[in-house]
Amino acid sequence: MKKLIQASALISALASAIAIASPAFAAPGNTASSSGAATAAIVAPITLTHNSGAALGFGRFTNGNGGSVTVSPSGSGSVTGDVTFVPGSSNAADAFTVAGDASRSFSIATTSGTVTDGTTTISFSTAASASSDALSTGGTSNFTVGGTLTLDGTEAAGAYAGSFTATVTYN
Repeated sequence: MKKLIQASALISALASAIAIASPAFAAPGNTASSSGAATAAIVAPITLTHNSGAALGFGRFTNGNGGSVTVSPSGSGSVTGDVTFVPGSSNAADAFTVAGDASRSFSIATTSGTVTDGTTTISFSTAASASSDALSTGGTSNFTVGGTLTLDGTEAAGAYAGSFTATVTYN
């Protein structure tokens, strides 16, 4: 009888050890698994290039008692106030080329700028030919920038040069 109790205790201990060491199996219907899907698309970065030789050209003018010179994004010029274009003056819009992911849309932003002769600084505002556009199927697009130069009439005669910033961003 003592051997039977010892054997029974040994079997019980072995059964407990096997239960602890064996992985647990879930009953059917308690869990399920499936594979998911993942994708990624890397697009060409957007780039902006200032067209060689292009510049926002306000032209040649007298400033009188002040006014403004406006150049449209198409390059036509006009004056207000006491400002007058001199004969032979020409105006030009600045020009840029955008490249990137084909057919993707993008926005265009331009900042105001200044021109200076080294002594006097004159501010101007800018206006792009569009506030947004889309790249062609070849991945390129172009836009132009006009602006308005405001004069108070005290600016000295001379050659003025300066800059502004254009920025393009994928939509």
